[in-house]
Amino acid sequence: MRPCVHPRPHAFFGSGSEIMPFRTNLVPHTDECRGFARLQMASSIFPLVSVIIPHLNEPEDLRRCLAALSAQRSPDIPFEIIVVDNGSRVSPADVCGGFPGVRLENEPVPGPGPARNRGAAVATAEILAFIDADCVACPGWVRAIVQRLAPGSDIDFAGGDIRILPASPDRFTAIEAYESIFSYRAQTYVERYGFAATGNMAVRASVFRAVGPFGGISTMEDTEWGQRASARGYRIAYLPEARVLTPSCTSFGELRRRWDRHIAHEFRHVGRRPAALLKWLAASAVMAASPLGEVPKIMRSDRVSGWRERGLALACLTRVRLYRAWRMLGLAVRDDTAAMVGAWNR
Repeated sequence: MRPCVHPRPHAFFGSGSEIMPFRTNLVPHTDECRGFARLQMASSIFPLVSVIIPHLNEPEDLRRCLAALSAQRSPDIPFEIIVVDNGSRVSPADVCGGFPGVRLENEPVPGPGPARNRGAAVATAEILAFIDADCVACPGWVRAIVQRLAPGSDIDFAGGDIRILPASPDRFTAIEAYESIFSYRAQTYVERYGFAATGNMAVRASVFRAVGPFGGISTMEDTEWGQRASARGYRIAYLPEARVLTPSCTSFGELRRRWDRHIAHEFRHVGRRPAALLKWLAASAVMAASPLGEVPKIMRSDRVSGWRERGLALACLTRVRLYRAWRMLGLAVRDDTAAMVGAWNR
């Protein structure tokens, strides 16, 4: 299950800010240090973190994800791993059985939200950490989460950094170059819109229970949950020290399907009122013309290098924005949102 790639919530006029460079130093506040020490004293009995991974037909990606997490195990920060299969053709039982301390659950209701809810329901730790099956947690991911959400911290939930894992690190494809700049804008999600992408999110279990479960397949579950939590006064933070890597889409068709879901969710907020439809049509025109306005961002970005990669990013961006504009126009004529949302990655 790929982490959600979000447009600006309820707006189609841009692609958001770039993510800040990764910080390698982590200096907790004094209260956090005390809280972390208390957590270490109890760590011999209870896991400090429940890592929850929804899974659907990605056995090799899941194996890579579990290997990266298992490499982070240490006596002072015990954690449990809960894989929730969401109806795979072949059960990932053999994959999970290859790693100690991995629990396999099953959730028949389709959608990443219900799968994550099942994992949260059986979790035993006070901190819930969500990561997707095709993601790779960078070294220190678990430790950074525990330190930031230790008792005494003023943070209730957090979103970590998400970067692209290219197939060939020395030579980005056009889609990888585009996604490196314009996808997974984790810092923007947290600081501007008050939610965290669930491909890299952590929350206190008590806060999750208070806010309630993620929505189903018909919702942008991480956006909706995070903004519901923020509206209730729970505090969110961006956590660049907790970084994950995720593969890019491998084809434009895959990228189209991802955007179809986002566009459909956005259109459901518009309705069929004439004034709202006119605004939607105007937004589609702006969308088609928007790639030129993104040229400065592409030129300044530190996520790609050289003229080749920048040119590929611009070419792919242009293709994506024209497709989005076309899809937006189509929905104004014929509402096909149910089919677009139901085509989640099955």
